[in-house]
Amino acid sequence: MALWPHVKSLPPRQRAVIVLRYYEDLSEQEIAEALGCSRGNVKSTAHHALKALRAAIGSDGATGREN
Repeated sequence: MALWPHVKSLPPRQRAVIVLRYYEDLSEQEIAEALGCSRGNVKSTAHHALKALRAAIGSDGATGREN
């Protein structure tokens, strides 16, 4: 649940790709068909979304690692 506020802050297309891929467990091809775009666009969008999520989590200091 700690990740959800960061997912909600993503731009709509990035949020859709992340939700469809990791919450709905759709393949890249299924996501492309659902969103009406190419598989390459899905891959690129997911890459940018994950990069933004990693940066947001890192800036919060929540790395998920125990000391």
